[in-house]
Amino acid sequence: MTRLVQRLGWPGTIALVVILLLVLVAVLAPWVAPYPQQGVGVPNVAAKLSSPSAQYWLGTDHLGRDMLSRIIYGTRISLTNGVLIVAFSLLIGLPVGLAAGYFGGWIDEALMRGTDVFLAFPALLLAVLMAAALGPGFLNSIIAVSVTWWPWYARLARSEVLVLRNQPYVEAARLAGVSHGRIIIRHILPATGRPLTVQAALDVGPALLTAAALSFLGLGVLPPTADWGQMVDAGRKFFPARWWYSATPGLTIFIVALAFSVLGDALRERKGGTARASA
Repeated sequence: MTRLVQRLGWPGTIALVVILLLVLVAVLAPWVAPYPQQGVGVPNVAAKLSSPSAQYWLGTDHLGRDMLSRIIYGTRISLTNGVLIVAFSLLIGLPVGLAAGYFGGWIDEALMRGTDVFLAFPALLLAVLMAAALGPGFLNSIIAVSVTWWPWYARLARSEVLVLRNQPYVEAARLAGVSHGRIIIRHILPATGRPLTVQAALDVGPALLTAAALSFLGLGVLPPTADWGQMVDAGRKFFPARWWYSATPGLTIFIVALAFSVLGDALRERKGGTARASA
C-alpha cells in the first residue's frame, strides 16, 4: 500500500480504490444489491417514489424499484460503456495513427485529413447524430461515441510515432531489412503504449459521461435495463419533490468520472505521459 501511494500519490490511490470497489460491486451486483429483482427492472408499485428510509436507503423510483439496487446494477452498464468506448476508439485510432506517423507523405496527409473531418464536429453533437441514425441500444451507443473518440487516439499515436520513427534503433532495423509491419509492432507500438494508456485512463470518465448523456436523451440503453443516465432522465420529471430520483445517479456519475480523471492525472505525472496531441 505504501509503495502504491508513493507511485500514485494519495489522490491517485484513493481514485484507484474507488474504481476497484466499483468493479467489485458490478461483478457482485446480484449479491450486494438489497433488492436484486428490482435492480434488473421488476416493479414494486406499492412502494413507488418512496423517500430514503431504513428500508430503501436511496428511496425508490416511479415504479417502486429500490434506487440503490438500480444504481448498483447500473454500474455494470456504465463502466462497460466507458471501457468499451475507449477500447473501440483505440482499435480504430491506433492503427490510423501508427500508419500516418510511420509512412508519412500522402498516407499521412490522407489519414489526417480524414480525422479532421470527424474533429470538425462537436463530439457530443456527432455522437447524438450517430446514435439517432443507429437507433437506441447498448451497442449502438458505444459505436456512436467511439466514432467521435478515435481521432484523438490517431493524433496522439501519430505524434509519438513521428518522434520514434527516426530513432537509431528503428533506422538500424530498416537497414537490416526488417519489414515495416515488424518494425511497427516490435519497436514502435510498445513505445507508444505509455502515453496511450494514460490517455485511455483519462478518457474512461468522459466516455462514460457521454454515454450517460445519450441515455439521458433516450438514445442509449433502453428500459428496464438500469443505466445511470436513463435514471437521471426519468427522475427529472419528479424533481425537486422527489430529488433523490435524479440526484443519486447523477452524483454517482460525477464520482466515477472524477475517479477516472484523478487516476489518469496520477498516471500521467508518474509516467510522463502526454495529453491529446493537437498536431
